[in-house]
Amino acid sequence: MAPQKHGSIKLALYINYFVFAILLNSVGIVIKQSLNNYGVTETQASILEAFKDLPIAIVSFLVASFLPKFGYKNSMLLGLAMVFCACLYMYFGNSFDSAKVLFATIGVSFALIKVSVYSMIGLFTKTKEEHSSFMSSIEGFFMVGIASAYFLFPAFFQADDPDAWLRVYLLLATLVGLAFLLLLFSRVGVQVPVHEEASLKEDFVGMLRLIALPLVIFFVLSAFLFVMVEQGIMTWLPTFNEKVLSLSSELSVQMASILALSLALGRFVAGQVVKHVSWVVLLTVCLLASMGIVAFVLPQALSYDADPIHSLLDVPAIGFIFPLIGLFISPVYPLISSATLSALPQHMHSAMTGLIVIFSALGGTLGSRIIGMLFEHVGGARAFYFMLIPITLLIIALWMLNRSINIYERTHPVAPVAE
Repeated sequence: MAPQKHGSIKLALYINYFVFAILLNSVGIVIKQSLNNYGVTETQASILEAFKDLPIAIVSFLVASFLPKFGYKNSMLLGLAMVFCACLYMYFGNSFDSAKVLFATIGVSFALIKVSVYSMIGLFTKTKEEHSSFMSSIEGFFMVGIASAYFLFPAFFQADDPDAWLRVYLLLATLVGLAFLLLLFSRVGVQVPVHEEASLKEDFVGMLRLIALPLVIFFVLSAFLFVMVEQGIMTWLPTFNEKVLSLSSELSVQMASILALSLALGRFVAGQVVKHVSWVVLLTVCLLASMGIVAFVLPQALSYDADPIHSLLDVPAIGFIFPLIGLFISPVYPLISSATLSALPQHMHSAMTGLIVIFSALGGTLGSRIIGMLFEHVGGARAFYFMLIPITLLIIALWMLNRSINIYERTHPVAPVAE
C-alpha cells in the first residue's frame, strides 16, 4: 500500500471517539443526577453501568467477525444514527428508565464504533511503534472527551430547575449529527482485508478460537482487571467528591475532570515513552505508583469532615491528589491492546477487537457495581481501597501477557500490521 496520510478518515475517527467519550463516561454524572432527581439508591443507580457495558459486550461478541464484510464506515454511521435518536429520547423522557434506554443504545453503538476504530488503526500503521503511538493518542483524545463532559454537563445545572441539565442532550445530539456528516463524507482510502471464502459462521467460530491462545487469555484477564479499576474509580468519583469531600453538586463533577485530564495526559505521554521503554516495564512502574496513591492518600478521607464546599479554593488537597491516579493507570489499556493486536495478523484484528471490547465491558460493569455496593455499605472513603486487589493481580497478569506475546511471535513469525 502506498504511503497515505488518511487525514479525513483519521479526523473522523478522533471526532467519533471524542463524542462517544462524552456520552459513555457521563454515566457517573447521570448516576449522581439520578440519586438526586429520580429517588434511586446507590445500588440501583449502579445498574446504569450494566446497561451501558453489557450491550457493548453482547454486540461485540455477535458482530465483530461480521463488521469487515458490512464495512467499518457503515458500522460507525449506524452507531452514530442510533445515538442521535437516544439523546433526543433522554431529553423528552426525563426518567431513570430513559437513562437505561440511553446507555443501552450508547453501548450498542459504541461496540460498532470501537471494533471499527481499533481494526482500522492497523490499516493506517506499518510498525508496532506506530501502532502503539496512534492507539495511545486516540485513547488519549478519548480522555479529552471525558474531561469535556465534566465541564459540559455542569454548565447546564441550575439549582432552581432540576431538569435543566437535560438540555445538554440537545447539544450532544447536534454534535453526534455533525460527527455523522463528517464521517459520511470522509474517504477510507485503504482496502479492508476480508476472507471472502469464509462464511459468517466460520468467522464467528474463528473469533471464539482466539480465546484458546495463551496471549489472548492473559490479555482478556489484564483488560478485565484494568477496566474494573478505571471504571470503578471514574464512575464513582463525582459521588465520592460530593458525599465524602462535601463538594457542591457542580464542583464535585468539575473536580472529577482532573481524573479525565490525568488519564488523557498519561496516555499521550505513554505513547511517546513506549518508543524507548518496554511497555511491560513502563506499566509495572505506573501501577506501583497508583497503588502508592491509594495507600497513602485515601487515609485522609477516613477522618475528613467539613461543611459543604462551593469554592475551588476550599477544596482539600485529597480532591486534587487522588484523581492524579489517572496519570499512572491510563497507559495500561492502549498499550496492552496495541501489544496484543500487533502480534496478530491483520485479518484477525476485528475478531480480536471484539474480544477486547467484550471483556473490557464486563470488567467495567463489575467494577462499577462493586464500588456502588461498597459505597452504600462501607462508605465512599473505604470503597476505593478495594482497588488495590485488582491492581496487584493486574501487575501479575501483565508479565504473563508479555511472556505469552513473546512466545507467540517466535512461533508465528508474521508481519505485525498490514501494508
